[in-house]
Amino acid sequence: MSTWLEAPWSGDPGRVHAEGHLTRDAVEKAREAVAKLLGTAANRVVFTSGGTEAANTAVFAAGRARGDAPMVCADVEHSCVREAAARRGAVLVLEVDTKGRIDLSHLETLLATDPARRPALVNCQWCNHEVGTLQPVAEVVACCRSAGVPVHIDAAAAVGHVPVELDSLGADYVSVSAHKLGGPAGIGALVVRRGLRLEPLLVGGAQERARRGGIENLIGIVGFGAAAAALSEPGRLLHEEAAARQLTGAIVEAATSVADVLVLGDLVQRAPHIVNVAVGGVLAEAVLLGLDQAGIAAHSGSACSSESIEPSPVLAAMGVDPDRSLRLSVGWSTTGADVAAFTAAFGPVVERLRSLGARAS
Repeated sequence: MSTWLEAPWSGDPGRVHAEGHLTRDAVEKAREAVAKLLGTAANRVVFTSGGTEAANTAVFAAGRARGDAPMVCADVEHSCVREAAARRGAVLVLEVDTKGRIDLSHLETLLATDPARRPALVNCQWCNHEVGTLQPVAEVVACCRSAGVPVHIDAAAAVGHVPVELDSLGADYVSVSAHKLGGPAGIGALVVRRGLRLEPLLVGGAQERARRGGIENLIGIVGFGAAAAALSEPGRLLHEEAAARQLTGAIVEAATSVADVLVLGDLVQRAPHIVNVAVGGVLAEAVLLGLDQAGIAAHSGSACSSESIEPSPVLAAMGVDPDRSLRLSVGWSTTGADVAAFTAAFGPVVERLRSLGARAS
């Protein structure tokens, strides 16, 4: 990225001059690297400003193609998916269990209607971004394909953490975000099924094969490609996945060694890098602040922990109190020393807060 930031000769990749050709070559090499990581062809990859734009584009395109038909979306989906679907019109809410996994039988029921009234799109995340539960995406895609209903898979929390092979999956749309896998923020991609015409969300130019208007974000694309290339090195992804599972396993052990702390989501069918725990007897927001003072950055599902004014709909759909939940995740740069720091801080922080609460009562 720094090479291209400093290059005085970079140009618009849509131009025919030499500088444009050099820039186009960099963009296409990055596209090939991203496609290789995703297990698909490069011409299916449409670069976007991130996973949010990619998901919005999928919802918009499917909506334009199917008129006023409703969309299917579970409450555990990311807000960009839920809100995009709701803005478009009617939404059929897909049920989930207490682990946050969608109910396949309910999906089949929603799809078993008069063909003229079938949904415009089914939205399904690959991995839940708050509790780490992996969804049965292959079964969802197969079910939708049998019913003749398009499906969008939000893979932002999965790509770069678990192996994906999009060509064999066969989804119509797959949204991806670079910063979730070690790339830069502000860049992502929508992968479109071969033969499917994509109605662009952003117009005003013929970039990305007329599928997204606006000059390409060269620096972000180059960074996305570099991260994808690193993860595509032989054995790299499996190594990082195993390392992440070892780290989150240690986090689970440390957290559950404290009384009245439970793990949320599915501990077996889960992403390797996300753990969410329910902390009894104290608000998770207070635990988050206590951990922050100890140098540990975590996340809570309560309303005060983010810009949202509502508690996490993911946890609400699971029947969990968002005010007691704490998300702890690891990345490619996380070390055993980081987990050791959490282990040393978590128990004392929770016990101190519980003690203060007991005194106040």
